[in-house]
Amino acid sequence: MAKIDMGRSRFKIQRRLGVELPGLGKAGALERKPYGPGQHGMQRKKLSDYTVRLIEKQKVMFNYGLRESQLRNYVKNAKKIKTASWVDTMIINLESRLDNVVFRLNWAPSTPAARQMVTHKHIKVNGKTVNVPGYQVQPNDVIEITDKGAKSGNYLQAKVRPRISSVPAFLSKEASGEKEKAKMVSKPLAEDIPFAFEKRLVIEYYWKVK
Repeated sequence: MAKIDMGRSRFKIQRRLGVELPGLGKAGALERKPYGPGQHGMQRKKLSDYTVRLIEKQKVMFNYGLRESQLRNYVKNAKKIKTASWVDTMIINLESRLDNVVFRLNWAPSTPAARQMVTHKHIKVNGKTVNVPGYQVQPNDVIEITDKGAKSGNYLQAKVRPRISSVPAFLSKEASGEKEKAKMVSKPLAEDIPFAFEKRLVIEYYWKVK
């Protein structure tokens, strides 16, 4: 996956895709320049059906900080579940990732920053340190930040300038001394995805994947 740690690159990605992706942590990408990057960015282009579907898939990939191979695995696993639309199942599983939960709690300014906090062992689930970003948080799981994590630059930055204005309904949090602790109160819904998203296009893009 391309590097997305430079603010300029994060702006370009969002402008190219035509949508603000909260997970990239860089707000305002479309405010001054609501068109694609480059000298031809303002020209209207007719996109092929494939490109339209690709863009929709890339929104998911970049917002959650995944490689194509990782996203395909989510697609394959979701298609094994027959009780719901596989794309809804995929979104729910992505929203349940520990790094995403940390980001959605406004404990990190972006998904990559949240992933760093997890891998650096700054996050606990049910009292145990978890350093796997893709760990699936379950309803009733309690998520806490360690003392060291509460002093990290990522956490302090997110407290001063939260990227998302409110915590989604499937999460709750409360003060715990000088820190915060949180709980997943229910499974996320497919509608909890925090950006404009057309499910049908992703379904069509991955229709061959089994």
